[in-house]
Amino acid sequence: MPEPIIHVAGAAPAPAGLVDAVLGYEAALIADDLDALADFFEPGPDTVRADRSGVLAGHDRITGFRGRRGGIGARRVVEMRIHPVDLHSAHVVTVNAPAAGGRGAVSQLWRRAADGAWRVAAAHVSAPAPALDRSIWREIGSPLVPGSPDGPLAGHTVAVKDLFAVEGRRMGVGVKAFLAEAPVQHANAPAVQALLDAGADVLGIAQTDQFAYSVAGLNPDYGTPPNGAVPGAIPGGSSSGPASAVALGHATIGLGSDTAGSIRVPASYQGLWGLRPTHGAVSLEGVHPLAPRYDTAGWLTRDGGTMRTVAEACLVGRPAVAPATRLVAAPAVGMACAPEVRAAFHAALERLVEGGREISPVDVPDLGELLMAFRVTQSAEAWRSDGDWVASHPGALAPDVQARFDWARDVTPEREQDALADVTRLAIAIEESLGDSVLLLPSAASAAPSLDADESTLESRRQATLSMTAIAGLTGRPGLSVPLLHTPGGPVGLCLVGPKDSERALVALGLALERELAP
Repeated sequence: MPEPIIHVAGAAPAPAGLVDAVLGYEAALIADDLDALADFFEPGPDTVRADRSGVLAGHDRITGFRGRRGGIGARRVVEMRIHPVDLHSAHVVTVNAPAAGGRGAVSQLWRRAADGAWRVAAAHVSAPAPALDRSIWREIGSPLVPGSPDGPLAGHTVAVKDLFAVEGRRMGVGVKAFLAEAPVQHANAPAVQALLDAGADVLGIAQTDQFAYSVAGLNPDYGTPPNGAVPGAIPGGSSSGPASAVALGHATIGLGSDTAGSIRVPASYQGLWGLRPTHGAVSLEGVHPLAPRYDTAGWLTRDGGTMRTVAEACLVGRPAVAPATRLVAAPAVGMACAPEVRAAFHAALERLVEGGREISPVDVPDLGELLMAFRVTQSAEAWRSDGDWVASHPGALAPDVQARFDWARDVTPEREQDALADVTRLAIAIEESLGDSVLLLPSAASAAPSLDADESTLESRRQATLSMTAIAGLTGRPGLSVPLLHTPGGPVGLCLVGPKDSERALVALGLALERELAP
């Protein structure tokens, strides 16, 4: 392999040991040696790594990011430029040639520690521009499917979750083995066609968590889409691809599905507007089912104005219910949230009340009971939808998704019937409590967990979040996540759960609350 061309500013010799350290770091990257990589970065909170996704600050966050990212693949350093600062520090720029093609560049500040080892204090990574980020997109065009030449959504582009039929394309549901056997679709799903008829172009088919059976955004077949708001954090799912595409500016509209929070959670994690419409308001024809009792199709956008236009264009012919002006909040719901989310939520409510909003407390059924009734009935439907395929394709799914299907397989008809009775009772109790008011609650129990969060942390946050998202799920009410809460860990959505068919009023209310809570 050719040796890299090395330039040292001022024609001075390179600081002793620095070239070997830089090349050792590159070797550790290629080998994905996490322990060695951790040692190559300075310890402490001030170490930084930046790339096109943003900045990671602190040794622990950088190390955690690497743990879930996976290796970078083979590459070689073709050029190294060293600018010594003093005997113990230097700025180094390397140009690398990945085996996959293209050129990348890395800019680093190296410092020699007391033990004599060179370590990175700051790094900026410029990777070769990918033609297609497979973690976000399965298929993309320019556009993939053009919309009508005019209409209220003319000029907008759509990232379609890989659960919706797109004419002439296959549906993959986030699973490579499923995609390999899938037939070509002969018509667009009505939810896709509605956007095309309104003038939007379908830019491409975006990734989903496997079978849409997760709210994390992790996918072992295609990789984890980047979080456009919080570098080094999970994106949220299962509408992970559309959410990341919108947050990163690839598309202006994400078409997704929401069964247990799969639009609202990624919207919350990535600072987006996310609307789960009234159950049944948007056709699910041509959409792969998870749990039809709860499945909905909805949208993600970066701003409320776009969401208003999308809702008006895609809900033509639906009733437009006006909720009561009184807002309500359930104190018990906040207890499921992380302390920083609870604090941000209460601070927002206080500001709204100080500004003249009437917000009254209401009681909702026990969140644990809500979650269990939802989980049992959702799981039984998920097994009916996908169980035969899952059973005949062992090893095709991620361990966490497989575990959910295993649990679903064991739900007996008798247990499902008991849970359905609970669902009916709980939904009636929620409806009596909320009436025609809009319920305010956090869209998720925490900000986006970091990529290196362990499975127990992810599961505990998932359970807490689902206990809140189940309120809209069990009742069939619409829920709108608006990026109005701010925590040290990143954005969190303020969710508005309104009466059925109040979507347009919820968007108007979200825009009003955005103005009232503006700094």
